[in-house]
Formats: sequence, C-alpha cells, structure tokens
Amino acid sequence: MRGAPVVATTRGDLDAALAAGRAKGRSVGLVPTMGALHDGHLALVERARQLADLVVVSIFVNPTQFGAGEDLDRYPRTFDSDLEQLAQVGVDVVFHPAVAEMYPDGADGPGVTVDPGPLGAELEGVVRPTHFRGVLTVVAKLFGLVRPDVAVFGEKDYQQLVLIKQMARTLCLPVVVEGCPTVREVDGLALSSRNRYLDGPQRQLAVALSRALDAGADAGPSGTVAVLEAARKTLGEVDGVDVDYLTLRAPDLSDPVPGREARLLVAARVGSTRLIDNVAVSLGAEEDS
Repeated sequence: MRGAPVVATTRGDLDAALAAGRAKGRSVGLVPTMGALHDGHLALVERARQLADLVVVSIFVNPTQFGAGEDLDRYPRTFDSDLEQLAQVGVDVVFHPAVAEMYPDGADGPGVTVDPGPLGAELEGVVRPTHFRGVLTVVAKLFGLVRPDVAVFGEKDYQQLVLIKQMARTLCLPVVVEGCPTVREVDGLALSSRNRYLDGPQRQLAVALSRALDAGADAGPSGTVAVLEAARKTLGEVDGVDVDYLTLRAPDLSDPVPGREARLLVAARVGSTRLIDNVAVSLGAEEDS
C-alpha cells in the first residue's frame, strides 16, 4: 500500500514531487478535479493508476469557469476529507494551488486564454457562455504544469471531455485524454458534487434525468425521433424538473447519423440546482419515417 500523497501547493512543490519519478522514466497520469470528491472521481483515479506509474490529482476550484450568479462561493470545499479518500486509493501527488498560483495576473486580469471555438457556444455554452473558456484555460495550465502522459476525465461532463480532446489535438499537446464512464447511484442518478445541494424530495425528482436518458437509449433502434420522443415523455411525466436542453448528437457532438453511435444529452434544474447527464445511444440504420 502506498503512503499518504505528497501535497503540492506551488509549482516548485509540484516539480519537486515528480522529479524523482520522472528521472526514472515513470509515466504520469493526471486527474483534474475541483474537490468535493465522490466515487465518480475515485473511478477516474483508478483508471489513471491503470494507465500511468504516478498519479497526480489536482484540487482547484477554478473561478474562471463560473459565471456571474453561479455557485463559486458556495461550491463545496472539503479538502481534508478529499485527501483522506485519495490516500486510500494510492494517489502519489495532490496539487492544491491557490488562485494566485494558477493566475499570477489575477483571475480577472488580462492574459492569454483558450478559445473553445464554435462548440463552446452550444449546449452548456448557451447557458454558461464563458464556462468552457475557463475550463480549457485551466486544463491547459494543468497540462503545462504537470506534463502528464495521460489525463482522465469523466464522461458525465461530456461536452467538456469532447472540447478537451479537441484542444489537445488542435494545440498538439503531448497528452492522451482518456474518458471514463459515468458512475451512478443505485437508482441511476449520476454522481455529482452538486448532488449535495438537493434536499430529499429534489433528490427523488433528479433521477428523472437518468430515467429519461435510459428511455431514449432503449428507443435507439427506432431512430432519432423516437429517441427524443421517449426521453421527452419520461421528463414530461415529472413536475419540478425544468429542462434547459435535451438533444441527440454524434459522439463528437455534430449531427447524429442513423446507424451509428450517438449521445443523448440533458441539462435541467431541480430547485436551484442545475444537473447534466448523458448516455450513449445506438441508432437504427433507417431514417425516421
């Protein structure tokens, strides 16, 4: 069993923590997080351990991916318990920087950022127009600081995963970006740090998202119209779930193609909590009639 992870709070600490391993040619895996860890995060860590010799987990609540009126101030910060969990799964290094370490010119100051391109303005980008610029910028910084051979992200944030893969490919970043399947509660609700915002009745309503996705996926052989109709019908049977979008896309988030794999994505508010989820769908070969 590995010992407690090294906690690095500065760039120098991080370099020192990885120096010996790099000198021996050991590969490095990175799992970027904002903390408030749950079993979904730990599944990413387990995957990173399969793919790399050393595992780094970053815990950083990134201010630039939160828009005005979002939950930056109340986002759960549970570093002590996070560290305990990471020790139990054998993480080597925890990178826990201050905002000033990641944004020397200030999070609101001038500086170079990563433009997510047209896809960043769709889906989540409609509701959160600056979100993906902040996400890609901080991930690019983490890639530069950690210099991982592989980085693991969850499929629950599917649009984020697609954009990070695009960024790595377009900017020729020397990292393999790996997606990891969504981890769910027994009743199907996707694990999320924001689930802790839900009270009991809201928690019961929230499971409608995964049920709608399952209904849509089951209708996949009948085509795109059937997928969306099945998912909308399931959501329409529940009061208290305010849907932002429900859409079917190809795996790269372009238009879906009959006879191929697709992704059904949903975002909705339950009370004041905004939740997202998605599922893979196998579409029938024939066009909808």
